[in-house]
Amino acid sequence: MALCLVCPPALATTMDDTLSLGMISVKTFSLNPLTAEEREFQSLTALIYEGLYQLDDEYMPQLCLAKECESTTDGKRWTVRLRPDATFHDGTPCTAYDVEATIKEILRLADEGKGQYNQLKYMISSVSVNSADSLQIVVSRPYYGIKFALTFPILPKDQVQSAMPSGTGPFKVDRFDPANYLYLSANENWWKGTPKVKNINVTFRATNRELISDYEYNNIDAAITRSASAGQYQTGLSNLNITYRTRQLETLLFNYREFPLENELVRKAIRYAIDFDAIANTVYMGMARRTDTPMPAGTWMYREYLDGMEYNPDKARELLAQAGWERDMTGDGVLNTVVDGKMKRLQLRIYVYEEQDNSVRVQVAGMIKDYLAAVGISAPVETANFATIAARLNARNFDMCLAAFQMDVVPDPGFLLMSGNTCNYGNYKSTAMDNLFKKLREEREFGNYQQLLWQIQEQFAQDCPFICMWYRSGALLTRKVFTTVRDVREPEILRGIESTGTN
Repeated sequence: MALCLVCPPALATTMDDTLSLGMISVKTFSLNPLTAEEREFQSLTALIYEGLYQLDDEYMPQLCLAKECESTTDGKRWTVRLRPDATFHDGTPCTAYDVEATIKEILRLADEGKGQYNQLKYMISSVSVNSADSLQIVVSRPYYGIKFALTFPILPKDQVQSAMPSGTGPFKVDRFDPANYLYLSANENWWKGTPKVKNINVTFRATNRELISDYEYNNIDAAITRSASAGQYQTGLSNLNITYRTRQLETLLFNYREFPLENELVRKAIRYAIDFDAIANTVYMGMARRTDTPMPAGTWMYREYLDGMEYNPDKARELLAQAGWERDMTGDGVLNTVVDGKMKRLQLRIYVYEEQDNSVRVQVAGMIKDYLAAVGISAPVETANFATIAARLNARNFDMCLAAFQMDVVPDPGFLLMSGNTCNYGNYKSTAMDNLFKKLREEREFGNYQQLLWQIQEQFAQDCPFICMWYRSGALLTRKVFTTVRDVREPEILRGIESTGTN
């Protein structure tokens, strides 16, 4: 998950103060980070705006615009003191009134079901200003995760609904023409010092074909893309392919209401029957990072070496036999069993939604179908548009479904796993799991928080409520080395350019 960049000998070695960058953008008409619509675009707004906290290479929260954060003994009230030297690009100081206004705007948007940071409504109950450089935040969940939640960008109090609010970050906006270009220049008054890169000129394209063409014809120095086709570009003497980690978790969901998926043995048999590593390598060409749990592998959050997660078709057949599925009674290659005197056929339909300009999820469904057929499970694939599949999920009208989830910045997958929670579409219910999340959301020490995350993943492996396949990856294709950060991740894909410069 981490990457140390080393400049190949043939890459440019003279310092350059400008980077020309390309990315896909067709629907971003506002730079306001609170209402962001395109994930790649957030790599740009992350250079313009900053939060009270920021995440370091270890995915650990570190103070940023906040100079100090202290909580009461019960962890329900936090006093935040701001840095005295942070100013917005228009020269005005960043104050507690700006933080208060930003939080209230995020909560207002959340009440309307909008906003990039709407999960904050589950974290913060109220906010009040003590003085120009100090405020108090009352939290509804007094736990370690609040520090991750406080990474949201701070805007000036009178610009929280502006289409182009001022920021405190290392780069400021010179010109913005939606769907065409964005020009950024160094913020010479940045509280950390003047950035070494002076200008970032961004060109927007509508399709990956146009974007890759710009890169191939040297119209741009670098391109950010999530297209699986970027896997064909290998790091060489004059090119770097930097894989970055996204928050998009791809899963195979199970419906607990449907026979025979209520049986843990059948769910685990399906997990054993599919070689997810082979699928990821074949379909995504290296543009996916395997994970066996909802947490990203290679980080402090991930529980390594869980039993029963490997590909093993013989074990799958053994578990199916234990569940009563051991004979093909009709000779069609599909297992059968008898329930209440009636013969049942082991058929589970896979639902999958199509993505514009991207058919990889449908290819994945086809390969899963073939793996399941090899152990006697019929798994016809049914494709539909996103709205149709979403309606099926909400109605719990499915057997299995390939679905992606955008994971929150806070390492807490409770929305997927707690009984009755927002995205628990399979109706998974576990008292043990619910109790673990209750403890997690009361834990304020890092070490204990990490242990609880690991226990949650152990319970996940034991129950197999659904299958985690991989986190999608993106690619940063570049001819210039402009960062030395070890964890290149979404949305801070360009993190480090402010202090490194380009080579």
